[in-house]
Amino acid sequence: MIRWLVTLVMVLLITASAHAQSKDRLPLIDAHSQIDTEINRSDIVGLMDKAGIAHVILAARGKVKPWHIAELARQHPTRITASVRTKGGVYFRNSAKYYRLLDVQLGMPEFKAMAELIVWHAQKGTKAREVILPIDSAQVQAAFKAAKDRLWPFIVHIEYKAAGTDGPIFLKSFGELAAANLNMSFVLIHMAQLEADQIERLIKAHPNVYFMTSHANPVVTRKSSQPWTELFDGKYLKPVWTKLMVTHAERFVLAIDNVWQQHWYDNYADQANFWRQALSKLPREAAHAIAHKNAERLWKLSPVN
Repeated sequence: MIRWLVTLVMVLLITASAHAQSKDRLPLIDAHSQIDTEINRSDIVGLMDKAGIAHVILAARGKVKPWHIAELARQHPTRITASVRTKGGVYFRNSAKYYRLLDVQLGMPEFKAMAELIVWHAQKGTKAREVILPIDSAQVQAAFKAAKDRLWPFIVHIEYKAAGTDGPIFLKSFGELAAANLNMSFVLIHMAQLEADQIERLIKAHPNVYFMTSHANPVVTRKSSQPWTELFDGKYLKPVWTKLMVTHAERFVLAIDNVWQQHWYDNYADQANFWRQALSKLPREAAHAIAHKNAERLWKLSPVN
């Protein structure tokens, strides 16, 4: 009898502890990820649950069709927001099919965001080609007009370091577009491969420019030869980034940007846990802003618990 009571008390204590940890767990929104046909769509929510991701803004890539993403958003409206795909061969070539693809997605009510627009992208192995497209090119401007008409944030992909002498030119064009459209929000994915002083200057110059944290943690950077921005020293943010992200917490948006199979199945939980641990060292208000509240505000998402 005594042994039974001891066991019961231990189970209750463990259950209470687990409940407390779950209740206090920092909610995360992944503001930009993608799937191709290597990802089983029925696995998405389970992988989110494993990583502790409350909501994802999701785009298609490869041979995944718009209606696949729309179906996921319909099935899981509190977990998945469909994001209009732009990237692909038809985008790079400025094919008529690109504009038809845009129109199809924009005509579907499930799509409530615009995925990243690649303007400077380095070649990455055999899977990701080099892309260099000026911001004023027709295909970029078509997506920009669609986002502007709907007041969606406009996400731009510029690899500043990899671009070399093109970096300042493309960043200047981005800044000019943001300055000319103050009623819109502009987001630089992957921190645009910028350093803290460069981002601080952009923050001061542009009240409507934001920065996504994707590909800026050791889970990704230690496996990559690309010059991504490195925010971390070990398990925690570097002091210069801690100061900047606390001072301007409203400007940083958590994103993972899963692309390949290994990102979803092998690295999603690792990256989410890495960020949750790092953000837990920031003041509560700053941590929640970066983890989920900024995404909720910019993309008009329902608040997560």
